[in-house]
Amino acid sequence: NPYAGLVSHLRASWLSGKTRPMEYRVAQLEALGRFLDDKKQEILEATELDMGKPSFEAFFSEILLCKNELNVTLNNLYHWMKDEHVDKNLVMQLDSAFIRKDPYGVVLIIAPWNYPIHLCLVPLIGAIAAGNCAIIKPSEISKNTERLVAETLSCYLDTDCFAVVTGGVPETTSLLENKFDYIFFTGTPTVGRIVMTAAAKHLTPVTLELGGKNPCYVSDICDVTNVARRVAWGRFFNAGQTCIAPDYLLCTIEMQEKLMPALREAIMEFFGPNPRESPDFGRIVSDKQFRRLRALLSSGRVALGGQTDETERYIAPTVLADVLPSDPAMQEEIFGPILPIVVIANMDEAIDFINARPRPLALYAFSCDSKIVNQVLERTSSGGFCGNDTLMHMTLTSLPFGGIGNSGLGKYHGKFTFDTFTHHRGCLHRNMGLETLNGPRYPPYTQQKLGLLTTTYEVKRRGTCTLL
Repeated sequence: NPYAGLVSHLRASWLSGKTRPMEYRVAQLEALGRFLDDKKQEILEATELDMGKPSFEAFFSEILLCKNELNVTLNNLYHWMKDEHVDKNLVMQLDSAFIRKDPYGVVLIIAPWNYPIHLCLVPLIGAIAAGNCAIIKPSEISKNTERLVAETLSCYLDTDCFAVVTGGVPETTSLLENKFDYIFFTGTPTVGRIVMTAAAKHLTPVTLELGGKNPCYVSDICDVTNVARRVAWGRFFNAGQTCIAPDYLLCTIEMQEKLMPALREAIMEFFGPNPRESPDFGRIVSDKQFRRLRALLSSGRVALGGQTDETERYIAPTVLADVLPSDPAMQEEIFGPILPIVVIANMDEAIDFINARPRPLALYAFSCDSKIVNQVLERTSSGGFCGNDTLMHMTLTSLPFGGIGNSGLGKYHGKFTFDTFTHHRGCLHRNMGLETLNGPRYPPYTQQKLGLLTTTYEVKRRGTCTLL
């Protein structure tokens, strides 16, 4: 295997204990911070070349949010790493019972093309903070960013413990044949299954950050202008190539009529009369993705937008009205600047519609009545939820981010990333003396010993009284 030598070199570094001291982890994390500072301009240029990403969006999603994760980790690492002492029973009052935060070992991080820096570095921050060695596999589709990461990250990180591997499907396939101690994958459910199958051969634990069709319910009682602006921003940010973008709207026919002029107004306000000329609207990452998206425009009727240009890989911000559940746009995750509207009769029907489909990565509900937002929250299941806005829940490092069912497995961001890459090792360190305390558990067993054992080990339910 072409990567066996690299994996065993990293494993030897890990076994040496090099990555365990807090000082080492902090130094590597600070080096990542310098990478983001020094290479800011190159990151903005690479993401623009790869997908016409506006520099404002690139700075916010690829640099600012990464630095937030980094600083939250550096601010709290000392406390996260500490042994966590736990409750003890009567027999073990003089002993030490604690959870040790152990690193897994050598981990693999496979990143996608849509946020090529963010989705590579945020898991890496947690992997480093937890004391692991790591191999990072950036996406070959965002080739300029891939080159930047491959050529420059090694100048900042310890190359004995961290490596970048480039390439496409064949390279990733042979990389996955190696034994890793943890695999963190971001991508599609189809590839997620392949990764999980490869991990199963070595019983390697995985986090799968997948996608899906994120529903967005808009109730009849809402501020239509605000809904239109927040939905348009969430759908058309990064030209719609966001795993948590609202994928389709669910609303009544009356609300669809009200939303159309408001969405037209929002698109005009954000991108001007011709979004193609706006510096604030991105492009589709590849010809293959462009053709796939263009085919979805046959769904329902094009109410807004719909213009395309294959040479630029441009698809205008588009809204499709009267889309049927059987239409092509409702059969797959859109992952582009197209927003279908599916008409439903009421909230109950919207909830039934959502629950009849695979559980999404994100779910959105808009209403001036918080009872309606809470109803949608209580009666559905999704990776994350955001009421009266889109995307913003993922900017909080205090909230776990991850999917459920088809949209993924596991969670990260902030302390959740550290915990993902940490083995929580249950430890008990007993006193060598005080042997009489252990007498009741040894044979020969007697009824008296059982009584003593019960008294000292039993956990009673609070608030219940036992009559002796």
